[in-house]
Amino acid sequence: MSTDKNWQFELEEYIKQGEPGQIEKSEAWQTAIGLQAVDGLQTSAYLLDTAKEHIEGKISIDEVQKRIQSYYEQRADRIQTENDTEEADIVSARITKLLGEKAFQFSPIEWLTIHRRLFEDVLPHAGQIRQYNITKKEWVLRGDTVTYASWNSIKETLNYDFTTEKQFSYEGLSVEESVKHLAKFASDIWQIHPFCEGNTRATAVFMIKYMKTFGFKVNNDAFEKNSWYFRNALVRANYNNLQKGVHATTKFLEMFFSNLLLGTEYELKNRYMHVDYADAENFQSVNSKFPKSQFDTLECTLEELAVLELIDKNPFIKQKELAAETGKSLSTIKRIMESLQKKEYIRRIDGKRYGKWEVLISERKVGNTFFK
Repeated sequence: MSTDKNWQFELEEYIKQGEPGQIEKSEAWQTAIGLQAVDGLQTSAYLLDTAKEHIEGKISIDEVQKRIQSYYEQRADRIQTENDTEEADIVSARITKLLGEKAFQFSPIEWLTIHRRLFEDVLPHAGQIRQYNITKKEWVLRGDTVTYASWNSIKETLNYDFTTEKQFSYEGLSVEESVKHLAKFASDIWQIHPFCEGNTRATAVFMIKYMKTFGFKVNNDAFEKNSWYFRNALVRANYNNLQKGVHATTKFLEMFFSNLLLGTEYELKNRYMHVDYADAENFQSVNSKFPKSQFDTLECTLEELAVLELIDKNPFIKQKELAAETGKSLSTIKRIMESLQKKEYIRRIDGKRYGKWEVLISERKVGNTFFK
């Protein structure tokens, strides 16, 4: 079985020393393997070896999936440990494949499709809406459960939440406000819990792909190292117990999303979320030790930050390419570029036709990008 320390270290080496393609693949694998922890699963040493071959370009992701399937089919006499790693191995490879695909449609059907593709032949009723009500005992709630959506209202609730989000405009919002809104949306759809099992992993993959449509490079460290925190934060965002003075709060989830998208370094500790953890005063003292990054000094919208990061990565990028990368219209990109120039965050040098963009932010970190 691959230990946390071993697989994280080995995959991290590709990020430090690898080519761009290797870095992207390694980050996807780190996220995929890390997400298995939300259900207490671990991957095998065989998966890690196979993942490394994929990262190095020796085999395709489809070949990875075939090898894993064959590996478990041929080991009918496998020990219990291998039985426990089968689901984690299969789902990790499928997550990696999904994260490598740019195709995405913001809809409930997309979420159901993601669940089906992750868990087909692994979990019963993959991609299907549950037909009964559920409860789950949570450590963070001292054995209590979140109140999930009633099975006979799932479709209507899904449609409502997705329609509301689709109609929401991020224009003019600061990045901090946008991150808070994204955290709340993730919390709302997770509370629906439309599937019998695998809800958190499917939610994570959906949200990663959704956030990438804003042009963000999602920080793989958050899911790699803190996937159980992610689940517990979703739980606390949807739990009220007025008799015990416990109220639903998204503050923990906002910290996770801030680290995920903005590169902040909040300390993400599960014990801080436990309903028996001291009190709000103690939480504030912990929180204050890890302030947000230098990003606070910039007045950027979510759209502007995404464009700014793309320009910093490729100063020669054209507006049409920015539109393609972010999924925005050309007119929207032009508006964003004008705003960034007006704020003196970027400027054009050496002419319109053969020139390039220059980022004018000196020695400041914005999102996951450190500008020099």
